[in-house]
Parts: sequence; structure tokens; C-alpha cells
Amino acid sequence: MNIRFATEADVSTIFQLIMHLAEFEKLAHEVEATEEQLTKTLFGEQAYAEVLIAELDSGEPAGFALFFHNYSTFLGKPGIYLEDLCVLEQHRGQGIGITLLRKLAELCIERDCGRLEWSVLDWNVDAIRFYEANGAELLNEWITNRVSGDNLFKLAQHQ
Repeated sequence: MNIRFATEADVSTIFQLIMHLAEFEKLAHEVEATEEQLTKTLFGEQAYAEVLIAELDSGEPAGFALFFHNYSTFLGKPGIYLEDLCVLEQHRGQGIGITLLRKLAELCIERDCGRLEWSVLDWNVDAIRFYEANGAELLNEWITNRVSGDNLFKLAQHQ
């Protein structure tokens, strides 16, 4: 297995992996991303996130991790926020997920980041167990907030 940074040539693969994750999470109806958008936002003049791709020895993609930097005012350091980590179902249980997570931890150390963070759906018990078994602390006292769609426009327009 090989973990590598994605390139623009991987956009189609990244899109397919995102769709696989969306279907697993029963959220495919919410996907608005296109390959064109991914090209622009991941590999354009202003790249907003990075992607690691896990490949089998044959070169077949088996999973991915999409992440970006955030910042901790308390630590005074950047962090890495893992937006999505997904291993294709047929390749689970082979150590791919932990290898991706370890690579992200290595990047945190290399980049002098203070922490690695992510969210997990409360119904995804297998993922929760996996993360806890690998040192993650569930922060139940924190509630995620989101403003999107029409509400984002309303907020921006002070309506």
C-alpha cells in the first residue's frame, strides 16, 4: 500500500471517493461538488484543502483523507482538520484507515501543528470505536454549528 498526495490528475478519483463516502453516509443527495469545482478548489491558484490517497500495490485507489489547516488561538499554532476519511468497504480491515490517520499525525508534527481534529457522525459506531482505539478523545461538550445555503446569504446581507 502507498499513501501519496493527490495531484490534479486525481480529481476524478477524488470525486468518486467523495461520492462513495456520501452514499455510505446516506448524504449523496447533498453533494453539489463537481470535478471542475474540485480542480479549482484543491489545485487552483488558491488551494483550500489537501488530499491524501491510499493506493493498493496495484495502484488501485482504496481510500482518501481530505484535510485543511485550522488555527488554535489557545495554542497559538495551526492544526489540521480532517474533513473526510474514507476507506472503500472492500478494503476495510487492512490497516488503510490507520495508515491515513498516522500520515496526518506525521504531517501535524512536520508542520508544527498543535492538534489533529475531525468530526464523526454519532451513528457511525464502528468509526467512533476505531478513533477511540487510536487515541482520539470525543469532545461531547462541543456542538458543531453551520450556516449554509439561503441562511448564509441572509447572514451576509444582515437580514
